Amino acid sequence: MKTIYLDHNATTPLSPEVLSAMLPVFTEYFGNPSSVHSHGRSARVRIDEARERVAGLVNAHPGEIVFTSGGSESDSFAIKGTAFALRDKGRRIVTSQTEHPAVLNACRELAGLGFQADCLPVDRHGRIDLEQLEAAIREDTVLVTVQHANSETGTLQEIERIAEIARARGVLFHTDAVQSVGKIPVDVKKLSPDLLSISAHKLNGPKGVGALYIRKGCPKLTPLISGGGQEKKRRGGTENVAGIVGFGKACELAKDRLRSPGTPCLESLRERLRSLVMERVAGVELFGHPESRLPNTLSLAFDGVGGETLLIGLDVEGISVSAGSACSSGSLQPSHVLSAMGIPAEKINSSLRLSVGWTNTLEEMETVAEALARIVRRARGENTGKTRQERAADRLIDTTR
Repeated sequence: MKTIYLDHNATTPLSPEVLSAMLPVFTEYFGNPSSVHSHGRSARVRIDEARERVAGLVNAHPGEIVFTSGGSESDSFAIKGTAFALRDKGRRIVTSQTEHPAVLNACRELAGLGFQADCLPVDRHGRIDLEQLEAAIREDTVLVTVQHANSETGTLQEIERIAEIARARGVLFHTDAVQSVGKIPVDVKKLSPDLLSISAHKLNGPKGVGALYIRKGCPKLTPLISGGGQEKKRRGGTENVAGIVGFGKACELAKDRLRSPGTPCLESLRERLRSLVMERVAGVELFGHPESRLPNTLSLAFDGVGGETLLIGLDVEGISVSAGSACSSGSLQPSHVLSAMGIPAEKINSSLRLSVGWTNTLEEMETVAEALARIVRRARGENTGKTRQERAADRLIDTTR
């Protein structure tokens, strides 16, 4: 059975070119990058090349890129590192209610250490109010952290304006750009954050590696990991050379895709899927900002049908989607993102997230829309004639109830 993967916001398939770039590291360039002999120097050269490629994707200087184990560590380093470094100035952080758990949990942990986090509400589209943001910044505020793009709805925040507000008040600004980097152009010179998080596995790179952009001139952050002084004493521990090399290659490929006019457009795939679903299924609602959102993300609610029922039905047909953030899978609680947007619980429970990627095709969008229409009709009791595959899906769904 041919499978279709529509969960690219959870993770992306590794590009063949990335794998090819990584393989020699395991056999030829296996030296410790901190060693002074030729094997160590060879590994160091590969890290330096990768750092240039990561920096090139976001228009940063290579010296502003610190490699980490992924987006969650980058977020934690930005938030905790700033809080600990500037604790004598103040102990207040401003964030939003729809941030990734890596951000929200870092703020909660700091609250147990005497810090305070002000979580701003969002509107029905998932955006914060900039006037509320400005009012929330006080003399003892040391950091504003607001995500660039939301993983569940795709909503984009007004990062340039947020950066301007923070800078005018003399406060550092961090943005979690894990979901946006590689999908849309991200230029740190234009957006002007002080700190920006990136993750390799969200842009067809390997898992277990990411980066934190730290603008030149920022106060020195307090490291989270002590070690032998790697990453200019900002993140201890022997570097994940293979992962870093793969990350660099993934960034190089992403940069080429974003500037190539012949590249298949994520937005065209998303809009084709949206229009087909809306045409064939009644009672569908779109969540997120109608215009300012990621080009690949659809968050849809289907009246009268549980999201888990839809997810399992699609999975039986070889189609992978998400019923919410993959980072929160297994949780019995409604999505904190959709809840913060004021979406009723019954609609949250009937929602799916479909996120397309560079490997998808327009033909696949047709297949997914048709499968969704069949599953919704069956769940609503609108179709009495069932195929053998549909009956098998029914039996699997019954076992999960």
